[in-house]
Amino acid sequence: MIKSFNVKTRSRTEFVNITRDVQDIVSDSGVKSGVCHVFVPHTTAGVTINEGADPSVEKDILTMLNKLIPRSGGYLHMEGNSDAHIKTSLVGSSEVIIVDGGTLQLGTWQAIFFCEFDGARSRQVMVKVMREE
Repeated sequence: MIKSFNVKTRSRTEFVNITRDVQDIVSDSGVKSGVCHVFVPHTTAGVTINEGADPSVEKDILTMLNKLIPRSGGYLHMEGNSDAHIKTSLVGSSEVIIVDGGTLQLGTWQAIFFCEFDGARSRQVMVKVMREE
């Protein structure tokens, strides 16, 4: 079963907490034990798992990514979004989370974040929940 949902971003770079959306899909799937694959089918957006309790963590990550990979860096790609492509390559486009008892097995402080690097846009997140055999 593959489900998807849309994320609307408001700025060029931002993190959006999608943990609840993903957990809702896991709950609706009826899978009690297995894995959940989260995939972002975009070349300028990604997904990561990190601390969700303190919003300054996501701001720090974005600040450092923007510092390390500035928007204008003499890139060859003509669309003007090479920095977004590079950030996506570093962060990644997918995550796999263990499901037990019908619940995502995230750590106490962990959350799943959609990572926008070329917004504001409407984006898609795909989720596949697989039952343990």
